[in-house]
Amino acid sequence: MSEKPITIIKPQNNIFALDLGTLWKYRDLIRMFVKRDFVTFYKQTILGPLWFLIQPLFTSAMFMLIFGRLANISTDETPQMLFYMAGIINWTYFSECFTKTSNTFANNKGLFGKIYFPRLAVPLADVITNMIRYAIQFSLFLVFFFYFLAIGAPVSPSWLIVFTPIVVMYLALLSLGYGMWISALTAKYWDLRFALAFVVQLWMYATPVVYPLSLVPEKYRMLMILNPVAPAIEFFKIAWLGAGTLDPLHTGLSMLLALLILFGGIIIFNRTEKTFVDTI
Repeated sequence: MSEKPITIIKPQNNIFALDLGTLWKYRDLIRMFVKRDFVTFYKQTILGPLWFLIQPLFTSAMFMLIFGRLANISTDETPQMLFYMAGIINWTYFSECFTKTSNTFANNKGLFGKIYFPRLAVPLADVITNMIRYAIQFSLFLVFFFYFLAIGAPVSPSWLIVFTPIVVMYLALLSLGYGMWISALTAKYWDLRFALAFVVQLWMYATPVVYPLSLVPEKYRMLMILNPVAPAIEFFKIAWLGAGTLDPLHTGLSMLLALLILFGGIIIFNRTEKTFVDTI
């Protein structure tokens, strides 16, 4: 009689490893997490996924009123609706991924303490779920984009639009890196969960979402290096609207910082998952 194969589960010794092979084996679980997050979030709502369209639409309209009409902030001579929506859909994707990933350990402590699976599957599922949301909101952006293009509005798209998927992937990896840092810290310091929403709100105003980077004085633009989200949103606006300010040096430094953040996030996430159950 042949013996049944035995699977031995042991802690990951290499804190630098992503263990992509194991993640691929658990791809059905990741798919289940994506379905759970996408379906259950709007299960009790009347409008359902239409909220994906309503949120950027009404937020853009509010920004047009407050920042466009009342504050009279420049949008680099591009249609205000397109300018604000370009910033909103990209910022929303980053902030949602960042917030969900930051709460990985806190929101799944019961699940993590009962069964084994690669812990990285949860934040990865959050990133994919929000990517579906981004695709829906980006479709709404395209509707307004082609409308303004048809009526002859000052919109000058360039061949750089082919790099849009890279911008999305950049924001995904950046949010994953930041989120893994915060999720590891909130596992021990729960106060960070209460400060997170406040930090995200302030972060948005430190990012050229409601204002163009050209309004930032030259002596302060180097500070944008500390905000790697800024070049991604500026690049998107340059590619699709033909308006924006982007310095190659600043962009390169921001991308380097983003890689360091992701690399550091992987290390601290892998270290925390070993002792997470004991910590809580």
